[in-house]
Amino acid sequence: MTRVLVLNGPNLRRLGVREPDKYGTTSFDDLAALCRDTGRRLDLSVEVRQTDDEAEMVRWVHEAADERVPIVLNPAAFTHYSYSLRDALAQRTAPLIEVHITNPAAREEFRHTSVVAGVATGTIAGFGPMSYVLALQAIAELLAEQNPA
Repeated sequence: MTRVLVLNGPNLRRLGVREPDKYGTTSFDDLAALCRDTGRRLDLSVEVRQTDDEAEMVRWVHEAADERVPIVLNPAAFTHYSYSLRDALAQRTAPLIEVHITNPAAREEFRHTSVVAGVATGTIAGFGPMSYVLALQAIAELLAEQNPA
């Protein structure tokens, strides 16, 4: 089973209570369970983490790069300004899918720019928690292409 990190940035532990009109009513624990269940179906060992600390996120990305671990990343607010995260992600050694629960391009203008998108394999946004499912499916497909049976 291939290990995959699902990394979540600031405020995402508040899912379910944070602006439910935008982010829905799915809790972070429910989202984590959805990711792990999806991973099992795709033969992926999914580990879900969340932090409000930019330095901790950068350490996790370094860990993934050193161990060649694919990442599904919701950088949250880090999306728009964290050049340290962007530079860490540029060192990736496995697929990286950027995800967003909402569609940043359909929201406030400051959300339209992602400093991490340019170093990601791809971005999936606007599908609510399904964005994570789609990202994990993309990771599984990319890994299958790299290692055909």
